[in-house]
Amino acid sequence: MSKLVLVNGSCADQKADVVVNAANNRLLAGGGICGAIFGKAGINELTAACSKYKTPLKDGSAVITPSFNMTNAKAIIHAVGPNFSVTPKAFEELFDAYYNSMKLLMDNSYHSISFPLISAGIFGGRLPDPAAESTRQCCRAYNKYIKDYPDYDIDVYLCAYSKSEMISVKRVYDTF
Repeated sequence: MSKLVLVNGSCADQKADVVVNAANNRLLAGGGICGAIFGKAGINELTAACSKYKTPLKDGSAVITPSFNMTNAKAIIHAVGPNFSVTPKAFEELFDAYYNSMKLLMDNSYHSISFPLISAGIFGGRLPDPAAESTRQCCRAYNKYIKDYPDYDIDVYLCAYSKSEMISVKRVYDTF
């Protein structure tokens, strides 16, 4: 049976088949969770794997690479969330980043996935509560996924790094 679980911590530290990187559209090492994942996986190995994809990727897209030196995961899905400073109403693209990651998980025969709050950091723009919006779109994507694929079970871990993010995440999660 599929489940969606909230975690107060880093998605990069969770034991799951797949860890999700909140990727930029060029799949380059960045800051925040992206930098942490590149660091744990091995910056040279992950950069080489990411360079095999034609970029820039569209907002909402997702691609997969090996996890290299990350011992807690088998693969990394790079989900491109929208930058709300550039596209302030890109809610469907944020939904797509979550949904396409879950679909890619299934397409690669994996069953557990650890998400950061996509587009809730520097890509949050002027959203009043980027963590809440990211959670809303993750929950929408999860609900659509389990409706579309009721026979393929997945465990989704949505990770809020800070205590303040966790408060926002829980408030939204409790309404779904």
